[in-house]
Amino acid sequence: MYEYITLRRERFCIHTMCRVVKVSESGYYRSLQSAGKPKPWQLLLVKIREIYKQNPDNDNYGVGRILLALTQHGIRESRSSVRRAMKRGGLLHRSSRHPSSLTKADLAAQKAENLIHRDFAVYAPNRKWLTDITQIQCQDGKLYLAAVLDCYNGEIVGLAMDDNMKKELCIRAFRSACQAQGAYGMALHSDRGSQFTSAAFRKVLAQYGAIQSMSGTGHCYDNARMESFFATLKKEKLYRIRTERMPMTQVENIVFRYIMTYYNRQRIYTANPGGLPPAMYRQAARGLAA
Repeated sequence: MYEYITLRRERFCIHTMCRVVKVSESGYYRSLQSAGKPKPWQLLLVKIREIYKQNPDNDNYGVGRILLALTQHGIRESRSSVRRAMKRGGLLHRSSRHPSSLTKADLAAQKAENLIHRDFAVYAPNRKWLTDITQIQCQDGKLYLAAVLDCYNGEIVGLAMDDNMKKELCIRAFRSACQAQGAYGMALHSDRGSQFTSAAFRKVLAQYGAIQSMSGTGHCYDNARMESFFATLKKEKLYRIRTERMPMTQVENIVFRYIMTYYNRQRIYTANPGGLPPAMYRQAARGLAA
């Protein structure tokens, strides 16, 4: 009898409370059942954090790359759901500006025509390449990186590093790309820096049947995709490890591993179908062609 009276009192209290706060009793009992259970966004956040754990550099992924990574794992989510989970988990990143070009135009040298005109689309590998130079401050001086990017899949197909930015640096980067890809007869686009207008550089281009293309003076966006790669490298890796406190040889190793192992082969590349990393997309395309 005592238990019955107690139960009646509890129900009366619950009824009164629900009436005061203007909620239904059924809703109140449903909330009790769900108490302590993780919410959908919390479960999604766990999956997102698992993607970050796959590689330390994955923590740079924004909403777009996380969405592609989830899809690659068979998980279908809306962009708004992913953004909401990442925002609540403190995982959203701010965008950064692209660095300006490092090379200086050679006004006296003969110039090549701009064949690209900001049209980076191409449907076969080794047809349109971009190249440029950037600098990285190290403990013992500046490290200069020359890279060659294939517009087909966004892959860095050649690179060279040194403590100077002479024409030989650019020649080594281009030659390494040609040898690695077995390529011939591509269009190579750059700015109008003296390294690229030099007779020595153009001689090597001729050896590989390359057609030279150059940005217009003062038109930095003509090579925007190459600049975008350098911005990614610095934002995602170099600015976070304080290279100015590290010896040049160590920074050189870090740059090489990031580009050739992570960027080319592991990092989701949103411009490729399914977000495939550049080298993986090239391999997949070759398999379909065969």
